Amino acid sequence: MIALIIAALLAILGFRVARRFVRDRLRFVDAAHTAAAPWIAGGVAALVAAVVALFLPFVGTLAALSFGAAVAAGVALGARDVKTGHYLVTDGK
Repeated sequence: MIALIIAALLAILGFRVARRFVRDRLRFVDAAHTAAAPWIAGGVAALVAAVVALFLPFVGTLAALSFGAAVAAGVALGARDVKTGHYLVTDGK
């Protein structure tokens, strides 16, 4: 049960941070808006989380995979926000 809660919290945190980072900091970086960027970011995030999961017993494979998928989704939606100008309307700060 604790592992499921940790996986959900990591996924939510990874999504929010990745989306905001792409939207605010990588707004003018063309490489962040390519089709491969979410795949690369999600893969790296899952790999880093898997390494952390080796050392922390309560963080498992599910948490690592969900974190990677959430980061990939955050990068993709952050890039879409920049392309559509959505971040200008709802800042959320």
